[in-house]
Amino acid sequence: MATLFTKIIDGEIPGKFVWKDDTCVAFLVIDPITDGHTIVVPREEVDQWLDADQALLAHLTDVAQQIGLAQRATFDAPRVSLLTAGFEVPHLHLHVFPITGEADISFANAQRGQDPEVLDANAAKLKAALRDQGHGERVPD
Repeated sequence: MATLFTKIIDGEIPGKFVWKDDTCVAFLVIDPITDGHTIVVPREEVDQWLDADQALLAHLTDVAQQIGLAQRATFDAPRVSLLTAGFEVPHLHLHVFPITGEADISFANAQRGQDPEVLDANAAKLKAALRDQGHGERVPD
């Protein structure tokens, strides 16, 4: 049975995509810890990061870094967090989100039911920053 993330990747469930390539996608989280909170998800259904091969992990972290650079610039954050948890969906995903301090690194801080207009605005900002970084071919319209 397809995971929730596979359904989002396949377009069965809407997602606010900021990156798409042959190996992975990245989209905004609907209950973000901070504005711009994005997850990087492989197209292949891999349960957790320990089950992924090195090439896939390398690609996911490269994409996460590019998104993190865009987040740092867009949201004027001194740091960007990279986190793997994976209890909520059994499909490997990397959380990437701008932070101002270690207290921001908690799912207890998630903004439940963030306004879709805010998500759209944050996605547009990240897409623009990723295009400015030279990743236009991977940034969906």
